[in-house]
Amino acid sequence: MLTLHLHYLCACRYIGALGARVICNNIPGLVNKQRQLCQRHPDLMQSISEGAKEWIKECQHQFRYHRWNCSTLDRDHTVFGRVMLRSSREAAFVYAISSAGVVYAITRACSQGELKICNCDGHKRGQAKDDKGYFDWGGCSDNINYGIKFAKAFVDARENMVKDARALMNLHNNRCGRMAVKRFMKLECKCHGVSGSCSLRTCWLAMSDFRRTGDYLRRKYNTAIEVTMNQDKTGFMVADKDFQGTTKNELVYVENSPDYCVRDRVAGSLGTAGRVCSKSSRGTDGCEVMCCGRGYDTMRIKRVTKCECKFKWCCTVECKDCENVVDVHTCKPHKRPDWLDIT
Repeated sequence: MLTLHLHYLCACRYIGALGARVICNNIPGLVNKQRQLCQRHPDLMQSISEGAKEWIKECQHQFRYHRWNCSTLDRDHTVFGRVMLRSSREAAFVYAISSAGVVYAITRACSQGELKICNCDGHKRGQAKDDKGYFDWGGCSDNINYGIKFAKAFVDARENMVKDARALMNLHNNRCGRMAVKRFMKLECKCHGVSGSCSLRTCWLAMSDFRRTGDYLRRKYNTAIEVTMNQDKTGFMVADKDFQGTTKNELVYVENSPDYCVRDRVAGSLGTAGRVCSKSSRGTDGCEVMCCGRGYDTMRIKRVTKCECKFKWCCTVECKDCENVVDVHTCKPHKRPDWLDIT
């Protein structure tokens, strides 16, 4: 299981100053191969630390209107708390997006010249063609293949130590995350020619914004496939016997998700008490769904916004501060069963 610890995210910043061996040996949760990679490539660990911030932020963006919103449990050292103990579709998404985040961060660091072991990819040479015509390969493409190679070695190390359904699930979803970044590589070009015309172009491959990967994996979360381990414990079988497709590029999960309505440390749920909801929405952010039928409280608050903005010559925009009164709805807490209060 991929366990990215908060201790680890912080410690990566100080590896250079304190010595790779000392720091890497004291990061909780790393298996031997990960410690060896950490000691060998401390600058890569810094990139992974930065990448972790990015994928956590992306996960929270993708699920901001859902009962499970990627929040951590109090005083839990793992990034997403005990939700990762259940082999659910939420775990599938987290493993995929975290693996993608490592690829993205390392590939970016290579291209920016921040790492000793790699740089951008200059292997593409000669001429090629796209829908706009011919172009010359030039510049330096993002080194996505190195990012994938290192992410696979580091992130998959723990899962390769065991052969059970959860490990196979994690390995599969890790791969989906890595391939998602590569899926959105884009062609960037520079024009040459008379008066800036594009009669001649030099092009290279670059990663797209990480949001595209997040959006893609969020869609895969919606269509994630329930699987079970096959008899020889070498792969999966789809739980739905009528399924006709392939799981190759799909997220997979083994256990059904909890409803995340109430706080449950075993299930990894913070519950939805106090969450802001939309009274008018019929979606996942609506009060009926978000509050699990418990109802909601309404507070009337004042908000100050900029209004009546005017362009003033030259060259500023002047606005007034307008005060609006708005209703904010928050989910009621879960009511304790009466028998729990009996002493």
